[in-house]
Amino acid sequence: MKLEAKIPEGPLAEKWEKHKFNVKLVNPANKRKYDVIVVGTGLAGASAAASLAELGYNVKAFSFHDSPRRAHSIAAQGGINAAKNYQNDGDSVYRLFYDTIKGGDYRAREANVYRLAQVSVNIIDQCVAQGVPFAREYGGLLANRSFGGAQVSRTFYARGQTGQQLLLGAYSALSRQIAYGKVKMYTRTEMLDLVVVDGQARGIVTRNLITGEIQTHAAHAVLLCTGGYGNVFYLSTNAKYSNATAAWRAHKKGAYFANPCFTQIHPTCIPVSGDYQSKLTLMSESLRNDGRVWVPKTVEMAERLRAGQIRVADIAEEDRDYFLERKYPAFGNLVPRDVASRNAKMMCDEGRGVGQSGLAVFLDFADAIKRNGADWVSQKYGNLFAMYEKITGEDPYQQPMRIYPAVHYTMGGLWVDYNLQTTVPGLYALGECNFSDHGANRLGASALMQGLADGYFVIPYTLGDYLAQTAPKPVTTEHAAFQEAEAQVRERINKLISINGTRTPTEFHKALGHIMWEYCGMARTAEGLRYAKQAIQQLRKEFWTDLKVVGVNEELNQTLEAAGRVADFLELGELMVDDALNRDESCGGHFREEYQTPEGEALRDDENFAYVAAWEYQGDNVPEALHKEDLAFENVKLTQRSYK
Repeated sequence: MKLEAKIPEGPLAEKWEKHKFNVKLVNPANKRKYDVIVVGTGLAGASAAASLAELGYNVKAFSFHDSPRRAHSIAAQGGINAAKNYQNDGDSVYRLFYDTIKGGDYRAREANVYRLAQVSVNIIDQCVAQGVPFAREYGGLLANRSFGGAQVSRTFYARGQTGQQLLLGAYSALSRQIAYGKVKMYTRTEMLDLVVVDGQARGIVTRNLITGEIQTHAAHAVLLCTGGYGNVFYLSTNAKYSNATAAWRAHKKGAYFANPCFTQIHPTCIPVSGDYQSKLTLMSESLRNDGRVWVPKTVEMAERLRAGQIRVADIAEEDRDYFLERKYPAFGNLVPRDVASRNAKMMCDEGRGVGQSGLAVFLDFADAIKRNGADWVSQKYGNLFAMYEKITGEDPYQQPMRIYPAVHYTMGGLWVDYNLQTTVPGLYALGECNFSDHGANRLGASALMQGLADGYFVIPYTLGDYLAQTAPKPVTTEHAAFQEAEAQVRERINKLISINGTRTPTEFHKALGHIMWEYCGMARTAEGLRYAKQAIQQLRKEFWTDLKVVGVNEELNQTLEAAGRVADFLELGELMVDDALNRDESCGGHFREEYQTPEGEALRDDENFAYVAAWEYQGDNVPEALHKEDLAFENVKLTQRSYK
């Protein structure tokens, strides 16, 4: 299959407006004849379901939570970008576009990124109208702060709980449509397969997580809004429930998977404290506005600090290395996440890390408190400081926070065209579930922006274009494809239960996570990736012969849930390794140690790798086929990234 990105013709700034006029429309009376399935009810899913129902479509929405309010979108604390230029500091739609392209290390489509920047200004108006309590300046105008990868203040925020407040706005819009009967909400229900009829997505197979009941659901189109796959690493900042099953099962039904090795490591995470942990806790990037990142200047001083021979307060100012400010004076502590993460690792690898493990650097607010007072800091970051103290037992008002990079976001995902449609007609992917907007590294405060842009302002137009060319006759589950998909799901579940080995899904997941972090994490080498591939293949063999799943399907069975998700992670992990091994360059979050500048920065190979890698499933235990979508840069110049 040839990849058709369907990027509109014309100047960059006019593509989206012209495209909206050129897409086919469904008249209001006909909208009532179409059924749409939305899987996932985080920001992308809730906004899409609410918007499509408001237009008149019949929507079925699915969440494996007991309420859409529990979606992982609530964990995005720091803010949401928009090119409003309220600060009058030089921001514009083009600057947001440029910062995003550059921040992604020139591995994203220009057209998609520019549309995201355009739509960003509408998102803020929409959310304010919904009552989202953004922070405001003294005069009543909406406040902004800075985030990594930008030299302007364009991030709108609601203290340190922006994602939660935005999700409550989208949930309100969704609840309105549920009350009107236009959205039928299925909670505690997990998608386990995609149903394809005559080459088009026409439904899904689900499992009720309380009763174990397997059901099929039909519709004219399916929207996947299921987030990212960061939990393939086991330890990540993602919610424990976050998984890749919906996207991966769709991939095995024909949806190409793009750039799977592009995973983001977030620099501002509370360090690992023991083997008992099941997830990591993120401290918002917004803290890097006023917190200063540093380590002791010498290994000897760091060793004394770790041994408890000296305290932090004993280290004089001249003995502290504010390494981000030293190396990147133009951006300082607000360099993009991949740059900040790599430098933190570098400091720890040199032996200058802090904390008992030596795998941490300081994030210090002493200067901000001295300059503005503790009350001022509390007003901006109080809930984050309280969270840090509750987890670590340390008061960040009195001593620096300790942070270390951790897996956070996945820029890769299902391949989609400009309309957000996958390679399976009628199947769309929104938000973090797709690959489209962030290239090899996402700028902070852009995840919320993309999720809401896709749900509120893109999919209502582009889905209509597809449905207008689809007969409005009812779609039912009577087609043989539904029975076949349901039978495959039942067979897989029975196979997982019948293995009756000795190791739990969590044991396998931890083992996979260790392989992924060590060999396909912050730094990668060809040798390490080849080892990882063999290790994952061996682990998969052990999984299917030694897995222990207790209980049966027809009940609440979280071990069974975990087993299915880990099985998918094992397959996805191998594809991530293949993708990383194929990409003989460094770019953004994909850092191959063989390819770096003399200063230790990512060294791209634009001549050979300026493309989207889209992988096609070929069958179990068969290598996937690589398809390439060449990236054309007509409006920005390909240069070595510099934040100095």
